[in-house]
Amino acid sequence: MSQLLTLTQNEAITQALHEEMARDSRVLMFGEGVATTRPDLLQAFGPERVRNTPLAEAIIAGTAVGAAASGLRPVIDLLYAPFLAYSMDALVNSAGKLRYLSGGQFSFPLVVLAQTGAGWGVGAQHTHNLEAWFAHVPGLKIAFPSNPADAKGLLKAAIRDDNPVLMFLDMPLGYVPGAVPADPEQTLVLLGRASTLRVGRDVSLVSYGKTVATCLEAAKQLESDGVSAEVIDLRSLKPMDSRTVLNSVRKTGRLVVVHEAGPMCGIGAEVIARVAEEGFEHLRAPARRITSPDVPTPAAHSLEAAFVPSAAAVRSTALRLCEGVAVL
Repeated sequence: MSQLLTLTQNEAITQALHEEMARDSRVLMFGEGVATTRPDLLQAFGPERVRNTPLAEAIIAGTAVGAAASGLRPVIDLLYAPFLAYSMDALVNSAGKLRYLSGGQFSFPLVVLAQTGAGWGVGAQHTHNLEAWFAHVPGLKIAFPSNPADAKGLLKAAIRDDNPVLMFLDMPLGYVPGAVPADPEQTLVLLGRASTLRVGRDVSLVSYGKTVATCLEAAKQLESDGVSAEVIDLRSLKPMDSRTVLNSVRKTGRLVVVHEAGPMCGIGAEVIARVAEEGFEHLRAPARRITSPDVPTPAAHSLEAAFVPSAAAVRSTALRLCEGVAVL
């Protein structure tokens, strides 16, 4: 049995960076405060490979695209997801398209880290779940882990990928500890593969980020109601593992998708659309989404708590879908 370490998500991210930078001299990291917040990386690899930048997201992203085109494998940290709005041109019009425009002659391996998710009271200008924006861009890949092991494994896979990858990190998960394999190669989590965290027979709960824990809590509560819930963590939003979701829905006949991002044109809508197109005949009840409301993220703790999907909401929605199954 593999030895396990207990790491927070932030520690797992730093460990993944250290291992990949040691493995491949082309990997470098720059961004807002990276040399200050990760002094161990700076000491190990020096200022040529770990460098602070000005607060200029467009320049950071543009430099990363140029570095990737030159044969390097940059990792950039833009801190907060809303700051991605300043980097859209480089990421969307360059990083996402240049491999296609070159006829596949060039690769553009770069990774963008961005924190998101309510729970820290930092307000709407520092918290906004924008993953669906970038999932709509051809050429970009999207990762969104829910635990330290997946955070480490997805980042390692993203760094090794020859395409640009955006990795969203849920801020409230940053200091939550979890088990991570000690063997570096056993931690690799390939993009495009979901994880079934709990097996069930009556309803499929599909999520990513911190609302995965919400679904797991709801599944425990549903067990006392006589409902067996299966919980799937997407982990990778693009490419998305439709097969795991479809196989689950074929078994349970019911689907609830849960995420913090708003409902309009979101990842939940995509999951439900794929199930409707490829597995509609297996649904015994309408598929449902549980999301945050279509409003900016509030800063007040009490409003944040009401803003994020709750286990109670997931439970009540699942019970309605499972009417006739649950023992009430």
